[in-house]
Amino acid sequence: MTEATPQAQHGFAWYELMTTDLDAAATFYGAVTGLQAAPAAMAPPGQDYRLLALAGQNAVAGLMALPEPARAMGVPPHWLGYVEVPDVDAALLQAQALGAKVLVPAMDVPGVVRFACIQDPQGAALGMITPADSSMPAPPPAGTTPGRIGWHELYTTDWQAAFGFYQAMFGWQQDHAMDMGPMGTYQIFSCNGVPIGGMMNKPAAMPVCAWGYYINVAGVDAAIAATGANAGQVVHGPHEVPGGSWIIQGMDPQGAAFAVVGPR
Repeated sequence: MTEATPQAQHGFAWYELMTTDLDAAATFYGAVTGLQAAPAAMAPPGQDYRLLALAGQNAVAGLMALPEPARAMGVPPHWLGYVEVPDVDAALLQAQALGAKVLVPAMDVPGVVRFACIQDPQGAALGMITPADSSMPAPPPAGTTPGRIGWHELYTTDWQAAFGFYQAMFGWQQDHAMDMGPMGTYQIFSCNGVPIGGMMNKPAAMPVCAWGYYINVAGVDAAIAATGANAGQVVHGPHEVPGGSWIIQGMDPQGAAFAVVGPR
């Protein structure tokens, strides 16, 4: 009997903030997280696409206008994460077979990436990308590096079913689970042996299933002060999490949910 080949595991590789005011969003996240916005050379003609990065470091996210069709449907400003896959088109077919919907069909940013966006079977949106250069190494886990996305959180209606979907799609593995009392189970998941996020059933007051992304910062107290000073709102926290870090969850001035994690 031959051993089964381990399933390849795929992690998050890119993030985008889709918003209604690029200049205001750039100012806000620069003050709160230290990420500075700069025009992207690879942006299609006529599109204002900016890259977010700490000074002297590689970009970790993009900043763009919320597409008009999404605005017309009432979609608010939001962050979107992208998981790197070997073949976006094949991944879309697999996702549909597992019950997902296609929100954005596969398309190219010539010479850079091929990407698509899905809605998982419980309703949370997620992107997938395949770099144009197949030899490009996947980014390493962010850990606690300031200016990187250090944690990924899924709020859903059925975390067990959701985990089954993502395990089938990306090979993610269950790590340890935490009993959150009345809030239920918080299931941590890993990619290639490194914990990268958690899943839980969403509170009843939360209108839709969604992913949340935690930006690493050098100090949570400074982020709290900058949030208030720049027309944002802290809606939860500061709250200490296992390992000694602290988190806040908030809303930026344009209405996008955001979160940060770091020391106090």
